[in-house]
Amino acid sequence: MTLHQANILIVDDDKDVLTAVRFLLKPEVKNIVTEANPENLRKLLSENNFDILLLDMNFNSPVNTGNEGLYWLRQIRAWNHKTAVIMITAYADIDLAVKCLKEGAADFLVKPWHNENLLETLKEVLQKKGSPDNKKQTVKEYDIIGESEIMKDLFRKLEKIANTDANVLILGENGTGKDLIAQAIFNLSLRKNKPYIKVDVGALTDTLFESELFGHKKGAFTDAREDRMGLIEAADEGTLFLDEIGNISLQQQAKLLTVLQNRQITRLGANTPIPVDIRLITATNVPFAELANEQRFRKDLIYRINTIEITVPPLRERGNDIVLLAQHFLHVYGIKYLKSQIQLSDSAKEKLMSYSYPGNVRELQYAMERAVIMFENDTLKADDILFSPIEQKQQGAKQSAASLQVHNLEDLERNAIEQVVEKHNGNISRAAKELGLTRAALYRRLNKYEI
Repeated sequence: MTLHQANILIVDDDKDVLTAVRFLLKPEVKNIVTEANPENLRKLLSENNFDILLLDMNFNSPVNTGNEGLYWLRQIRAWNHKTAVIMITAYADIDLAVKCLKEGAADFLVKPWHNENLLETLKEVLQKKGSPDNKKQTVKEYDIIGESEIMKDLFRKLEKIANTDANVLILGENGTGKDLIAQAIFNLSLRKNKPYIKVDVGALTDTLFESELFGHKKGAFTDAREDRMGLIEAADEGTLFLDEIGNISLQQQAKLLTVLQNRQITRLGANTPIPVDIRLITATNVPFAELANEQRFRKDLIYRINTIEITVPPLRERGNDIVLLAQHFLHVYGIKYLKSQIQLSDSAKEKLMSYSYPGNVRELQYAMERAVIMFENDTLKADDILFSPIEQKQQGAKQSAASLQVHNLEDLERNAIEQVVEKHNGNISRAAKELGLTRAALYRRLNKYEI
């Protein structure tokens, strides 16, 4: 079903919200009905055939104040209505929204939303609603484009493991699409109607790591003004995707291992453990050989997260997939920037196929977006394609470092420091630890060599 064929009901006691949504959706859908009083829900649902219900979570109603949305969602399920329900929530109610997902809500929107996000959410819910459970879904339905043999092997592996509860470790260079692979595993899994929580753990400090993943009780630390559910608990019965797992510290690894072993978490400031049932998917751009280094990563944690390992191939190994992806991005950005359909000339295809793509699919995507923005004709030529100077500079620096033979001790030390600091993305503490130096000693050397 398309959005233009859909019947939509929105129930919210904020008249401004009702007016705004009605004006937005009127030209986009078949029929839009607005209602301020949730007490009229049963009558509306019995008299009309709505495809989607947008339901606010808080009303000026004496019924179950603070949890009204959850109450009405349960009522709709008790009435055996098959209307897909999207919850409307404020940011502070996200914990409650996650509970609604577990009670059968199709999705939730956070106020204030962007109109594009609202329309995209409606389209996604309609697409899921139109796919019967017994319909065989393929990986290609989930935005993974590829016809090369190496990608066909990857697709076969995904379809074998998706319906299991096995923990999956996804390996691959930056920009290869590891997050798309994780999403595909979830979409093909038996947990596809349960929560899917994605966390970039590499960006979390030690303090944020515990608070974000495990949650906290009010007063657990200075800014803990209320109880908060952690992301692991939010993923209960669903899937937890931890991106950049290779960048977390040994201390963080120990805490994560405890959760995976015991299948329970304890919020900061609390003493009572909470059982959790999650499927874990992790991803990293760190080579597996480096993960096996016990000074960097715990082997017992690797065994826990690596029931099955998937390696996403770099774009340079995917053959004609490069052209397929380029054509896809030209189509996407042609629509976005209101350009006519742009074709690739033979010279453009040759240039695309001969490039090494240090930034992988992400680099190709940005190159095609730039081409669409700057191009005015119908056929893209080789000279119209410009690749990222940042990626080329980094690639050239790596190749120079690999081929350089250094005999001077100071040059050896300088090169070693540069490589380790780059490896840890400028994190001085981790770089100093790997080099066997104190932070102060490393800073002295950075000043000495003007790094």
